[in-house]
Amino acid sequence: MNCTVSKFVNRTMKKTLCILLMIMCLPAFCTESETPAQRAARMAWWREARFGMFIHYGPVTLTGKELSWSRANSNPQCPNKGPTPAEVYDSLYKQFNPTNFNGADWAGVAKAAGMKYVVLTAKHCDGFLLWDSKVDGYNIMTTPFKRDLCAELAKAVRRDGLRLGWYFSPMDWRDPDFRTERNATFVSRMQGELSELLNNYERIDVMWFDWDGGEPLYDQTNTYAIAKKSQPKIIINNRLDLRPRDKDTMMLSPLADYYTPEQHVGAYDDNLPWETCMTLGTQWSWKPDDQIKSAGEVINILARTVGGDGNLLLDVGPMPDGRIEPRQVEVLKQIGVWLKENGDSIYGTRAGPWKPTPSITSTRKGKTIYVHILKWPDGLVKLPNISAKIVRATLLKGGKVQAKQTENGIEIFVAPEKREANDTVVVLKLASDALRIPAITISPAPTQPAK
Repeated sequence: MNCTVSKFVNRTMKKTLCILLMIMCLPAFCTESETPAQRAARMAWWREARFGMFIHYGPVTLTGKELSWSRANSNPQCPNKGPTPAEVYDSLYKQFNPTNFNGADWAGVAKAAGMKYVVLTAKHCDGFLLWDSKVDGYNIMTTPFKRDLCAELAKAVRRDGLRLGWYFSPMDWRDPDFRTERNATFVSRMQGELSELLNNYERIDVMWFDWDGGEPLYDQTNTYAIAKKSQPKIIINNRLDLRPRDKDTMMLSPLADYYTPEQHVGAYDDNLPWETCMTLGTQWSWKPDDQIKSAGEVINILARTVGGDGNLLLDVGPMPDGRIEPRQVEVLKQIGVWLKENGDSIYGTRAGPWKPTPSITSTRKGKTIYVHILKWPDGLVKLPNISAKIVRATLLKGGKVQAKQTENGIEIFVAPEKREANDTVVVLKLASDALRIPAITISPAPTQPAK
């Protein structure tokens, strides 16, 4: 072994040993319990952000198939399915060379869309790592690209004033020790990878664990401890703890911060924090000629999500060359234009007081309620009355609104030429605090008799 190789090996072994020693020295629970006020302060930016970008990326993009789930003979829900043979899938990294990747471009697209945070799949279930890992050699430095994608994106995201999160799969369907009698060996490696991600890239704001429907054999107590010791202010989702009988939309352990409805808008919940994750296209990674949602569809989804008191984490899948597809960029720009005009009704709001329907949703802050009218009836919008006096009604973009409040309810009318195609936002100014109004269910309108 020559001197150069020897020095590299020694340096790598020392870094790996340091990571393992740090993990071994962690107590079972290394953070002091928070008060409700401290928890609220830690969660405040995330609650106010409301809209983030999810990015699913990796060598699989070369096939145009689903990330991880397209790898044959691996996933526990349908182990004999997957269109890409494992030996082919696991060799894709040898061709992975996204030479047009630019972290500033990705961050710029997110910022232009009005998104406030970015979450990247640093490691998905297929085990491939998008960073320069010293724990596992199956990583981006072994590709023709040979650049730490996580490091470059982290710098770009922070330069644009956005928050950063890592998606990290505690599962590894490629690892021969995973969920076997050697699972403890696997967990040690997994925790080493997690420690690298959370200690090598300065401040990390979100930890997005995933779940594959199998038993969570991840030494959860110490895995949480690694995250919380490495990044004391980090916000962590609920999926590390999920078991086969749990639902990702329901279960929230004491160590997790929010739950995660997937591919649908969550139900109204102003008690526990939640975040809908949803693809802009039809799968979790880039697909050629994919059917993508229009800006109007995403605006509708965003309004209903925030009107239910959730965040929306909208996924994009960059192309093999590292660029976000121009069609997707155009949709995101259109959403950003809408948010520049209507962002006051989204950012920093809480849901309600009226619970969402397919036609109406609402948000509020201070002495203001924002009524999002997504579908117009033939005449008036009718809402149940609230325990606060309306003193003024206007359109958020400017313009007159007719609003009548009686004991029997509230009636709102906007001239047809002033209505928006996707979401007409009516601003109701109140005489008192809007947040004190209890949540109200809008009863279905009575069916009109046929004429």
